[in-house]
Amino acid sequence: MCGIVGYLGFEKLTLLEARVAISEMCQALSHRGPDDYGNWIDESSQICLAHTRLSILDLSLNGHQPMLSVCGRYILIFNGEIYNHLSLRNDLSKLGFQDWRGESDTETLLAGFSKWGIKKTIQLSVGMFAFAVWDKEKQELILGRDRMGEKPLYYGWQSADGRSSFLFGSELKALKAHPAFKADIDRDALSLFMRSGYIEAPYSIYKGIFKLPPGSLLSISLNERKPVIDTYWSFTEVAITGNRTFFKYSSNEIIDELEDLLKSAVHEQMVADVPLGAFLSGGIDSSTIVALMQSQSNQPVKTFTIGFGEKDYDEASYAAAVAHHLGTDHTELYVTADDAINVIPKLPSLYCEPFADPSQIPTFLVSQLARQKVLVSLSGDGGDELFAGYNRYIFTHSIWRVISHLPLETRRFIASNILRFPPDFWSKLLGSIQPVLPRSFRGANKSDKLQKGAKVLTAENVDDLYSKLNMYWQPEDVVIKDSESMTSLNKKLLVLDGLDSIQRMMVKDSTTYLPDDILVKLDRATMGVSLEGRAPFLNHRVVEFAWRVPQSLKLRDGVGKWILRQVLHRYIPKELIERPKMGFGVPIDSWLRGPLKGWADQLLDKDRLTRDGYLNAVAVRKKWEEHLSGKRNWQYLLWNVLMFQAWLDEQKS
Repeated sequence: MCGIVGYLGFEKLTLLEARVAISEMCQALSHRGPDDYGNWIDESSQICLAHTRLSILDLSLNGHQPMLSVCGRYILIFNGEIYNHLSLRNDLSKLGFQDWRGESDTETLLAGFSKWGIKKTIQLSVGMFAFAVWDKEKQELILGRDRMGEKPLYYGWQSADGRSSFLFGSELKALKAHPAFKADIDRDALSLFMRSGYIEAPYSIYKGIFKLPPGSLLSISLNERKPVIDTYWSFTEVAITGNRTFFKYSSNEIIDELEDLLKSAVHEQMVADVPLGAFLSGGIDSSTIVALMQSQSNQPVKTFTIGFGEKDYDEASYAAAVAHHLGTDHTELYVTADDAINVIPKLPSLYCEPFADPSQIPTFLVSQLARQKVLVSLSGDGGDELFAGYNRYIFTHSIWRVISHLPLETRRFIASNILRFPPDFWSKLLGSIQPVLPRSFRGANKSDKLQKGAKVLTAENVDDLYSKLNMYWQPEDVVIKDSESMTSLNKKLLVLDGLDSIQRMMVKDSTTYLPDDILVKLDRATMGVSLEGRAPFLNHRVVEFAWRVPQSLKLRDGVGKWILRQVLHRYIPKELIERPKMGFGVPIDSWLRGPLKGWADQLLDKDRLTRDGYLNAVAVRKKWEEHLSGKRNWQYLLWNVLMFQAWLDEQKS
């Protein structure tokens, strides 16, 4: 894995200044590629490209980048892996291309660009990637990103002190090193972050800087300064088309085909010239990947698990049982609260824009553990989104079936009356009548459930309901807008004709939550320790197959991932894996009242919040005080605020 960075436009920069700028930008990505560094500058075209390399395939100097095509037309910087590059090489050789200098997939891509063109080559490629290629003939820069968004790529025009340049790179910290970078915070993007805990593509935390959407190519030149984006693969189109062309053969035949396809995807991703292993939580997804790896390996696969002392958050014992059954070379590390808390100061720099998924902590720790023994690690990411694994899909569907029978105006009336009274009123009332309440309204935080229930009553459709259920802050309650702010950036309407409510949620997650949260977390955690992470479920052939599997084979008797379980049961007994879904979290709620209290209290200081001017200090302090009292659990809302405040602190330093 690697880091790529560059810029187009030297306006008011000398050649020496341009060289210094690209060197400093590349240095900011050294963690992504500690093995090699290279840059290429064309003063007449005003283009700079640079690359840091983590050597995985072809460890020789023949893999050095930036790399020039044999025909001399293209120069490429590439981050990622093309798993079918040997097959592409074979096809190119049959067409007469014989000038191979090494064995890297970067060289294969360049030969493809010369023979087939950029778009066709990428459509033929299977892999995860982000790249930038300079077309000398057209004097044009082309950026590209893989289909599912596994690898990051930021871009945008920036102007400061009379300098104007089009910047691009794997991480924002690299763009910030350029003298034209302005670092103006986008409050609308901040609103998206406070709502979800991450910032959806194409936006970033900075004005004028964007994320290239998955499955896209971008072209730009000094003559045509407005970026032109071309979609070469669309997840939404795959979902809609797949739903119209479900497989018609038997369940067993579909299970057999899924197993073969997953084995092939895993086999492709086990190719590396360096030590390789896998993350293993003991859940359905990671256990499936490890089982398929071990079935195709002559040696015990190296597997890695993090354990926690808190029972409600610990899956290490389950992972150990799976590892023992499969015969893997298993390493587990039980970490203390102090171990996890020591990661927190690294998070603002690691993620380089606000990011607040608390499982970022164990993901970094397990990456750190794996890096001690391997340079590549496979994961089970993507299984939930493809095979309906999240409990919230069924939960949302069930709620909508109930509330949709009531007219919207009636539901709004009920909600407004519930919200008229403060939470303490409902806590006392519900406490006094607890014996006659439905089971779901007994126990702690009864008023929280009622208040959240009131808000979801106002949902206009199932998509709106799903958004409300997964929302942390109502942005207008916490983000202080400025005169330039728009009303909202997240009004993207997905046209999902023919999909049922659960399928719509799966598409929403696969196009937002997966690339902008899950895969960001995986990329930054692994790259932060110079480890390459791979996710076989995200092979686009697996994705396309999954959307042709009838929904009845994904969801059965209220349980998700039915078909994936059938594949796994061929390798691992049911009793080792069939248990309630736990997730990969940490006890943030209790830590904020305990070992993290001092740190959080400083970041949530009212005067400090007011002075920064981004968040409503009164609203934040109210949540903080309620959380400390133990009356309410606002861990996720507070974690969003804390991650922004910690990130903001790092920007000032």
